Amino acid sequence: MIIEANLEHLDDLAGLFDAYRVFYKQESAIERGKAFLKSRIENKESVIYLAYKDNLPVGFTQLYAKYSSARMIKNWILNDLYVDEKFRKEGLAQQLIEQAVTFAKNEGAVFIQLETQIENHIAQSLYKKLDFLVQEPDNEFLLFKRFL
Repeated sequence: MIIEANLEHLDDLAGLFDAYRVFYKQESAIERGKAFLKSRIENKESVIYLAYKDNLPVGFTQLYAKYSSARMIKNWILNDLYVDEKFRKEGLAQQLIEQAVTFAKNEGAVFIQLETQIENHIAQSLYKKLDFLVQEPDNEFLLFKRFL
């Protein structure tokens, strides 16, 4: 089950968010992470989807708006995507991405974009499978876009 997270879900999100940050070689900081997420939700600065399996929080994705003044449109950056290691390879990352794409389409976006580390080949193959195209390779990250 995937839901849009709100303040009631902070405790469920905090552990996943911390694990996500640790995966990216940041120090564990659950309370700081919780405060960060609380601020994003309260200020409507991001949209967060939370995946549950057997009533356990097992994954999330967080989207940020990206504006274009020239085109006068709002697109979305899929900034964070994480699934607990014990629940990987069950299609949850794909479900979270599909939820994010549906949301962006419903918001009238032209595209949704994301980045991943250049050595993260598993993620890259999922993004390509879901019709994301590589836009700007560099030495550390690949930028992907999916046009809607």
